[in-house]
Amino acid sequence: MQRRTRHRWGPAAVLTAAFVMAVGAQGAAVALPAKAPVGDREFASSFEAGDPAPDWLNTVDTGADGTPRTSGVDGGYSTGIPGNVNDHVTEVRASGENAGAGEVKENLADGESGTKWLTFQPTGWAEFDLDKPVEVRTYALTSANDAAERDPRDWKLLGSTDGKGWKTLDTRAGETFSERFQTKSYDLQQAAEYQHFRLEVTKNNGAPDILQLADVQFATGGGGGPVPQDMLTLVDKGPTASPTAKARVGFTGTRALRYAGRHTASGRAYSYNKVFDVNVKVGGNTQLSYRIFPSMADGDRDYDATNVSLDLAFTDGTYLSDLGALDQHGFPLSPRGQGDAKSLYVNQWNDVVARIGSVAAGKTVDRILVGYDSPTGPAKFRGWIDDVSLKPVAPEKPKAHLSDYALTTRGTNSSGSFSRGNNFPATALPHGFNFWTPVTNASSLSWLYEYAHANNDANLPTIQAFSASHEPSPWMGDRQTFQVMPSAAAGTPDTGREARALAFRHENETARPYYYGVRFENGLKAEMAPTDHAAVMRFTYPGSDASVLFDNVTEQAGLTLDKEHGVVTGYSDVKSGLSTGATRLFVYGVFDKPVTDGSASGVKGYLRFAAGADHRVTLRLATSLISVDQAKDNLRQEIPGGTSFDTVKARAQRTWDKLLGKVEVQGATPDQLTTLYSSMYRLYLYPNSGYEKVDGKDRYASPFSPMQSQDTPTHTGAKIVDGTVYVNNGFWDTYRTTWPAYSFLTPSQAGAMVDGFVQQYKDGGWTSRWSSPGYADLMTGTSSDVAFADAYVKGVKFDAKAAYEAALKNATVVPPSSGVGRKGMSTSPFLGYTGTDTAEGLSWAMEGYVNDYGIAQMGARCTRRRARSTTRRSPTTSSTAPATT
Repeated sequence: MQRRTRHRWGPAAVLTAAFVMAVGAQGAAVALPAKAPVGDREFASSFEAGDPAPDWLNTVDTGADGTPRTSGVDGGYSTGIPGNVNDHVTEVRASGENAGAGEVKENLADGESGTKWLTFQPTGWAEFDLDKPVEVRTYALTSANDAAERDPRDWKLLGSTDGKGWKTLDTRAGETFSERFQTKSYDLQQAAEYQHFRLEVTKNNGAPDILQLADVQFATGGGGGPVPQDMLTLVDKGPTASPTAKARVGFTGTRALRYAGRHTASGRAYSYNKVFDVNVKVGGNTQLSYRIFPSMADGDRDYDATNVSLDLAFTDGTYLSDLGALDQHGFPLSPRGQGDAKSLYVNQWNDVVARIGSVAAGKTVDRILVGYDSPTGPAKFRGWIDDVSLKPVAPEKPKAHLSDYALTTRGTNSSGSFSRGNNFPATALPHGFNFWTPVTNASSLSWLYEYAHANNDANLPTIQAFSASHEPSPWMGDRQTFQVMPSAAAGTPDTGREARALAFRHENETARPYYYGVRFENGLKAEMAPTDHAAVMRFTYPGSDASVLFDNVTEQAGLTLDKEHGVVTGYSDVKSGLSTGATRLFVYGVFDKPVTDGSASGVKGYLRFAAGADHRVTLRLATSLISVDQAKDNLRQEIPGGTSFDTVKARAQRTWDKLLGKVEVQGATPDQLTTLYSSMYRLYLYPNSGYEKVDGKDRYASPFSPMQSQDTPTHTGAKIVDGTVYVNNGFWDTYRTTWPAYSFLTPSQAGAMVDGFVQQYKDGGWTSRWSSPGYADLMTGTSSDVAFADAYVKGVKFDAKAAYEAALKNATVVPPSSGVGRKGMSTSPFLGYTGTDTAEGLSWAMEGYVNDYGIAQMGARCTRRRARSTTRRSPTTSSTAPATT
């Protein structure tokens, strides 16, 4: 047990003695009663150096009668093979990895067989550093999820005292794994005490160019000593793996409090461990908050680690878990309450907040506890807790603008292995031509911004670029990108992605639909505000060194820097493999401060500025799919010279406020309002306009018709078509969800968008199934048929004749290519269904029935409207007209 002096944070002083003389009625001196010690008003710890450290480790709380508050729980949690020492692994290096898919070297030591390390070579090596020398007697390898031919077959295990000189400890040849996720253990001939280990795979199981492995374990052998009597609560490096967070760190910083144990009883078991000794007075606005990471134990599907919460012991002998406190979602804040709520995600960090003043005002917190309480067992459980806070928080005042409830980062706590949807912090206008977004991985065309998964060694997120984007979804991939990044480096700045990356904290980030701003750890501040085809970026530097860097995702782009006039131009052919029909993007930008230096090579370059007394540089940047000159004109139309950053920002905010104002609610909490308006923001990001105002006329570069000529550095070779067009939509994904919402909330805009998609039919002969921006060969069903029919019968105004013709063509014509129309059309109209000789035939048949129903309803409504119109136009028969015979 570890014991320290009681933590006392906050402004209140402790009155150790109070003796005040007062004059009584008879003039005698009277001693007033001594006042009780005044409690602190707040407490916080993230378990980092300089934070309050736990007063107790692995120690069960006792009730007022001295009885330990535990039953049926011990500290015998273990993972892997007996004597596993992988908790001592501090770093992993490897010959290669598949970082884009998250199949990285760290997965080898995470204890999770569902993750793996993969390298695109038939052989490879991995090195493991431990925090101290450990005597290893046994090691184990676990096969990965698929493709047995990628398994290791021949290898050597080596040890080192310094990470430089290596000694062979074991050699294996001809090994095979009979099943996926199989763990095989190997004993060393002699125990080997080393701080560094290296696995060299010299041959795989036959794959020509891939090697993969789920886990490597090191162990002392045997059972590892007696089982701890009580549940474990101790500070360590944090979770070993997560699909959304950096491994082996806390949520904040690099440490966290681990809880772990075994539920040994068949029925209910519980344990309440005390962690902090505090003295916090609870007021009406006191809030308890913490982050919790319940880990899914091996083979567990009962989510035992979610039956955990923080608890508070008060000086009057009561406990918060008995007072009916609720978390921010309305669920009981108790171990059983949190487990029953099923609201905690496993293997991820969760935010838990409770306004405890509503049930505990006037009480004083004496101890902060971690409680486990589960109704059934046996089981084992493990997790981590971070960012414990007790403090007064005033109720949030209503925001003046609905757009300030919308958080563009909501949902970005994602990765390629765990998605929360199509989420990146795009700053844009509703249905805008461009998105503007911070990018944490400037080499990616899929997951542009990861909230925490790609954090640096200090567990801070970094931004590598601010980018123009046209990404319809991470699975479809981005296209037509252009990257900008400020730098406060002295001299010639390094344009490399990792070298230019700047660390920040999310509390210093403002992410709204109309504005994005961030203050980096080095003091530099970057801001963006959007228009339809352009944006203004403002960079405020901490000193006189002020540069702006340029780059792109790939080399399929061009860059020209005019240092004399402070102008940047360029083009981008960057696109994902699913960006069907994507044409060249052109950019034109103007800076407001004199350029002192700069150069460009390929897609990379930089300009250095005399930033002036305010250390501020502003860039007005516009795009076009037609030409550089048109990009320049788009800038003139939307952000003419002299337009301030704040003006652009305010205009964008007014646009979003007006749109979000379509829905108002009463009685919602601030978090519920954030959920609502953040979701509405996502709803109205898509689809996107694809047209531009050219000499007063709407025109666009067609992704649906064949190219007319070769692109040049300044002008597209695409066909230029009159009209308005919309892109970036997969109708199978949206016909039951977003399109009914558009028709209900914004019918005029819905009609304009229907016309924009029917324009695809007028231009290229078909309406896309998935517009990215052209005819992507994805999804089953021509679901624009039923989406537009539904809008029509609800009274939305658009070119119904053309929309009906496009739908009828989908239903009756064999398409010329797989990217348009319905599959199986050569036989399905005669069979009445799509046969199994067509891939996904059943789905095509089912979607066909739905879409044909929609077409029929639209046709019937058109007929009735025409009949009514004809009746209104027909002359009324006179009562004196002669009768016919």
